[in-house]
Amino acid sequence: MLPVRVAHTADLDSAALTDARRLLDEVFAPDMTDEDWEHCLGGLHILVRDGAELVGHAAVVQRRLLHGGRALRTGYVEGVAVRADRQRRGIGAAMMAEVARIARGAYDLAALGSTDTAVPFYTDRGWQPWQGRTFALTPDGVRRTPEEDDGIYVLPLAVPLDLTGDLVADWRDGEVW
Repeated sequence: MLPVRVAHTADLDSAALTDARRLLDEVFAPDMTDEDWEHCLGGLHILVRDGAELVGHAAVVQRRLLHGGRALRTGYVEGVAVRADRQRRGIGAAMMAEVARIARGAYDLAALGSTDTAVPFYTDRGWQPWQGRTFALTPDGVRRTPEEDDGIYVLPLAVPLDLTGDLVADWRDGEVW
């Protein structure tokens, strides 16, 4: 298995950040945006290299999600990508094991937005679909985000959750979830 490195954005040099952005652009083309990249910054990056080549990336950034009358310190997962020719070799699983370790040690909850094709990958690792309604805390107040209702997954940690309840994400530019 290839080594997994965990580093804060502040501890990565420009070459490492450029490699991560390039990998995300490649894996998510043509849908990767500058806002999507921005969402990956400011937290921990999980990086997998084969020699000098970056073949896997994930990020865990802190967000606040509101649920059940509480603001939950949430490890929000962004930019999970494995280079196409390296998929199904355990790289994604190793990265998500690190994500779970980080989340369990630092957060009330872990959450992510999933594509339809990635759902089995996440559910096989204990992530559960959010069954309730989703919202965003926007500059204009709380707004419904029905297009996200079936795409949010959580890794329950220490805080009891009602998976059928409402979940509100803090505001950010680009896609809120």
